[in-house]
Amino acid sequence: MAEEIKIKNLENLRQEQFDVLLHISRLLNAAALHENLVADALDLAIRVLKAERGLFAKRERANDFNIIAARNIDKQDISDLTVFSSGILNRVMDTQKPCLYHDIPSDPTVSQFQSIQIHNIKSVIGVPIFLHGAVWGVILIDSRGNRAGFTQENLQFLEFFSNLVSLALDKIITMESLADENQILRNQLEMRRAIPDMIGESPAMQRVADLIHRVAKTDATVLLLGESGTGKDLAAQAIHKLSGRKDKPFIAQFCGSIPDTLLESELFGYKKGAFSGAASDKKGLFEIASGGTFFLDEIGDVSAATQAKLLRVLQSQEIIRLGDTQVKTVDVRVIAATNHNLKQLVAEGGFREDLYYRLNVFPITLPPLRERRSDIVLLAQHFIKKQNSKATIPPVTMNKLIEFDWPGNVRQLENVLQRALILCDGATLEPDYIFLEEESKNRSFHGTLRDIEREVLLSRLNEFDNNRTRTAHSLGVSVRWVQLKLKEINNQE
Repeated sequence: MAEEIKIKNLENLRQEQFDVLLHISRLLNAAALHENLVADALDLAIRVLKAERGLFAKRERANDFNIIAARNIDKQDISDLTVFSSGILNRVMDTQKPCLYHDIPSDPTVSQFQSIQIHNIKSVIGVPIFLHGAVWGVILIDSRGNRAGFTQENLQFLEFFSNLVSLALDKIITMESLADENQILRNQLEMRRAIPDMIGESPAMQRVADLIHRVAKTDATVLLLGESGTGKDLAAQAIHKLSGRKDKPFIAQFCGSIPDTLLESELFGYKKGAFSGAASDKKGLFEIASGGTFFLDEIGDVSAATQAKLLRVLQSQEIIRLGDTQVKTVDVRVIAATNHNLKQLVAEGGFREDLYYRLNVFPITLPPLRERRSDIVLLAQHFIKKQNSKATIPPVTMNKLIEFDWPGNVRQLENVLQRALILCDGATLEPDYIFLEEESKNRSFHGTLRDIEREVLLSRLNEFDNNRTRTAHSLGVSVRWVQLKLKEINNQE
């Protein structure tokens, strides 16, 4: 009988109301539920009822409601629940029946509600929303003017609207629950996902992986900290590969032990005639990297003059080529790295404080190998495979690798294993093939000071793949010193 009455009530609706209900039903039953679904449906109801505001609220517990959507006639969100009548909300919930008040001041049963008086509400229509036979929430439409248009016909329209919502509510809740669960699983997966090109499953590396995955989604400036050889360059590449800029350029520039003019011309470019030998205009690396990521390695070695120009890039994404006056805009995500204590350099006056804070937006410290010894097995196997070798590492050799402190970190481990594989004649990497520089230092040495210099220099060159600039930096000497010593060694031989 009730269903017959409801169907008969459809005859009382205007064509506009039919059309809106049809539109709302299509919204609620669409294959994909978009974020503003309920707000859009509420906007339609406010418009067709010629109301001022609308509320779609869920009851959490007694006298406690949560806004699902609240809008005004201008399609603006309302975030303050107290601007609506809590008394009428609770009355609809308690009676589980719709209500209609088109002239509240003349109705003593509701005019005494404090929220009605404070907000000067004159007309209200409220209907319950049901889910599985119980009241789930309330739809409220109100106005601060006497609305003769708030009639029984409008109430019937809102009841049909509520029924449509009730039918779709299961789907909406299920879809939102699945979306939340999916996001949680994604976050958990990302926390456990390996970093591109980086090896390690230790807790220390898992923390680094989590930070890299989180910051990669943003354009925040990243400062990579850690000892030499810990993989700061690989971390920078990983951030780029996991970012929205992954299809754009990744440019890296080593900043240590490079003359100012040469470094600035590389970073910012130059105009023809800017200096002797500048025969034509040249783009700087910041321009080439525009749209992508620029990795500045050993940022702590940059001069004060270059620091000022880097600050401008970070502050305004602007550069000026050497010898030019024209300002160029670039779109670059900057990642910087250093094995220096920048905060200490700032205190000593060797690094700009404002640049430090611009770089230190999101610091990530790469752990030394001695703090992630459980990764040495994985790293050793990876490096052996990288050399296309089938050699196996017996436990006695692996223990020797694990027990060593590795001051040169992962880079030193790779070099030691590469040297061992060259020396290895069989299928097993015996302990005697593992030459550790620091062990040889601890043995008594009967040579001259020149012999010690020679051994240390050649060993460090091997560690840095014959890169003289990095070797000089690691030894605390100039590149010129390295060149002179190598010349002496060659003459002796």
